[in-house]
Amino acid sequence: MTAALSPAQISEIVEMALSDHISFTQISAQHGVTPDEIKVIMRTQLKPGSYRAWRKRVRDFGDRRAHYK
Repeated sequence: MTAALSPAQISEIVEMALSDHISFTQISAQHGVTPDEIKVIMRTQLKPGSYRAWRKRVRDFGDRRAHYK
């Protein structure tokens, strides 16, 4: 999983995951990681409060849109 990813790839995944315009499906297709692995990467790379805010935003947007992350 993350051990096979370079720091540059991890940085790109974090940047893509923080974007409201890129879905988990697109990240998975480009980097070969599952949505659960993306969440683990985000948890390890972000501060705890930032991670919670990101998860809340993803959940809230998902509730409002048919297709989001």
